[in-house]
Amino acid sequence: MGRVCAMCLIMLCQGCLDGTNLPPLEDARELVLLTRNTPTTYYFDGDRASGFDYALARQFAQKHNMKLRIKVAFSLPELFTMLENGDGHLAIAGLSKSTKRDIRFESSVPYLDQQALVVYKSGTLRPRALADLVARDLVVVAGSVHSEILRDLQTSLPQLSWREINAADSLEVMQLVSEEKAELAIVDSIEFDIQQRLFPRLVAALELGTATPVVWYLPKRQDNETALGMVNRFLEVAKQSGDIAHLKRLHLGQFEHASRLGSLTFQRKMRSKLPQWQSLIEQVASEYLMDWRLLAAMAYQESHWNPDARSHTGVRGMMMLTQATAGELGVDDRTDAGESLRGGARFFKNLLRRLPADIEEPDRTSMALAAYTVGIGHLEDARVLAEKSGRDPHLWPDVRAHLPQLQNPDIFPMTRFGFAEGAQAVTYVDNIRHYEGMLTLESLPTSRLSPPIHVDALLPEHLRGGPLPVL
Repeated sequence: MGRVCAMCLIMLCQGCLDGTNLPPLEDARELVLLTRNTPTTYYFDGDRASGFDYALARQFAQKHNMKLRIKVAFSLPELFTMLENGDGHLAIAGLSKSTKRDIRFESSVPYLDQQALVVYKSGTLRPRALADLVARDLVVVAGSVHSEILRDLQTSLPQLSWREINAADSLEVMQLVSEEKAELAIVDSIEFDIQQRLFPRLVAALELGTATPVVWYLPKRQDNETALGMVNRFLEVAKQSGDIAHLKRLHLGQFEHASRLGSLTFQRKMRSKLPQWQSLIEQVASEYLMDWRLLAAMAYQESHWNPDARSHTGVRGMMMLTQATAGELGVDDRTDAGESLRGGARFFKNLLRRLPADIEEPDRTSMALAAYTVGIGHLEDARVLAEKSGRDPHLWPDVRAHLPQLQNPDIFPMTRFGFAEGAQAVTYVDNIRHYEGMLTLESLPTSRLSPPIHVDALLPEHLRGGPLPVL
């Protein structure tokens, strides 16, 4: 209900506050941001606004003591029309820098890079060279730089053709390929890395051109130097300070170490087994103030949501608890799904609390997950190894790199807690974070904002285009 209200508020804001008399960015008390509703830019995670670009824009607004107001465009042409009309101060939406766009707008310094990829469905004919794109049903997002790239290619491949799909991002074109309603699609690498988890049978066949910088765009104005300077200084500092790298880990990093086969299997189980257990998992997660998707991902990694699972080591149940751990947690019947989930949640929350207070998210949850499987003592050994090698023991990527060393016979005898299956712990955390991300992505298509309704299409012809009578 909260998310619906928030979405309605955004729609009302778009309808009622679309004035073009915005003060210059340097004088504004409110930053009006133009963006897209996509998994990589801006979306609702439950009732909370989220997304990499949203989080970065929010930091910019906070730094300059501005309120943040969002206006959502439902296609790239609409986004740039809004920017040109002065409906917002900035367009921040994973936008690639291009010559055509730079003629109309001011671009910031780059803060990311992305590569255009030609994507096809595994099992169908793979294109291996640019010439293989000719006479294929190729789709791109309307208004994207991919259309510019393809028009340039037509000079050497005059028979090249494609369809432009009016969509906010690559989700729709990837779905067309997945459903075999198109043969090929061109998508950006950042979006592909995220959304491939919804379409695990889609594969990148080849790269199109070179990597392009991702930038913020501002309207063209004669007095834009101050605003552009504000933006560029912020982005440069955010890159140098590691803030952008942190946001990438938080919003995009769940998919870095995933496998397509694991994604396919998880997707099947998500359809066949999760519905039986989801309400119970949500209830237990609520009791322990956890995101239910994290708890569901842990339970899948442990047992594939099987309350009767057991292993040769003696662990049993949905959360695969040992007899000793179950006793400490007050779990009488390890094969009772509710007891097992509550025991696992309680154990995880205890580990989360025991970590040093200066470890922040998302690193904190990843380290607690590692401690769940390998033990908090061995996790601490890996943190010590990371610090001794000049890495940061507060960052999961740095600790992750040192966990496998707990199996090295030249190293583990020198640690406090000795040998541990560190590589297995890394895989364990990678998988859970990946499954958690897939569950988040799965909910996004149903929670995307809908384009505004064109009222005229719903009215009789004699009432269209004029003022409506007041009833």
